Amino acid sequence: MSFDRDDIQFHVVVNDEDQYSIWPDFKPTPEGWRRVGVSGDKATCLKHIESVWLDMRPRSLREAMDRDASRA
Repeated sequence: MSFDRDDIQFHVVVNDEDQYSIWPDFKPTPEGWRRVGVSGDKATCLKHIESVWLDMRPRSLREAMDRDASRA
């Protein structure tokens, strides 16, 4: 199935590492991911992700880098 069809609704999902993705409405949210409350067509969901996911590094890496920087 092509996910570029206009009639497919998506949800914005995020995992424990603060990494974002979109997930089709007709599939159960995969384990380890949770919905953030934003849904719509693909473009709408991707636009939301672009506005909130400003640091692409996984959370664990950001935290490790912050710890290293505070020790220096």
